[in-house]
Amino acid sequence: MIDIASGHSAIDRYLADGYGRVPGMSSRFAAAICGHLIRRQSEMGVVGALAEIGTFEGRFFIAMALGLAAGETALGIDRFDWPDAGVERRFLANCAAHGVARDRFVAWKADSREIGAAEFGSKLGQKPLRFVHIDSHHSRDCLTNDLELVHRLLHAQAIVCLDDMLHPGYPMMACAAFDYLKRHPEMRLLSVVDREDIVAAPKFLLCRGEALKTYQDDMMAAFARFHFTLGADMESYLALVLTPHPRLAEVV
Repeated sequence: MIDIASGHSAIDRYLADGYGRVPGMSSRFAAAICGHLIRRQSEMGVVGALAEIGTFEGRFFIAMALGLAAGETALGIDRFDWPDAGVERRFLANCAAHGVARDRFVAWKADSREIGAAEFGSKLGQKPLRFVHIDSHHSRDCLTNDLELVHRLLHAQAIVCLDDMLHPGYPMMACAAFDYLKRHPEMRLLSVVDREDIVAAPKFLLCRGEALKTYQDDMMAAFARFHFTLGADMESYLALVLTPHPRLAEVV
């Protein structure tokens, strides 16, 4: 197991003893980095709501929710119909088992493609989104919808986390992400966060351009040993790449 921590005591306890026992595919490596960013946002005075579109049984959602600051809530959106109708019950049970109080989050049974911005804002208590994880239906159209849905509600220093980017099974997901960046030139690719292995591909972290250096400097200070030095070439800037085993391909 990679020795990495978020620096948030509740999140790190869960990552050490619980994360791997909640069904899901998000990596502990990525969850620790995202937990670190949620903690740093709170230290920076960034206040808002946390949300996840596509909670499944709650593996990543719990890590996010444990990082809530006082007065904040988390919103979990899922159709809760896959692989069976019991997934919502298991999601709620996992949250309870790992210390997420029922009054700290809202479980919303819905298809994100049928949600309007006003309804979404109401569910967030009219608070801006400071961190959102999108892990819904893995199609270009659905990711496009979800990005536009959350974009209207983002805090100025928000971070948007996209799951399964560059996955060999879902190549059009990356197209949706880059099309979004083209439509919203104020947004930047903050970082590519790799997994422990290549089974399900990395996450993309997005933020507004004015927050890019603040977050990148912080991540480099905390996670320098995981830095892939070439970075991610976005043509006009370099995004940070963090990976458990940073190395270049060998010439053989």
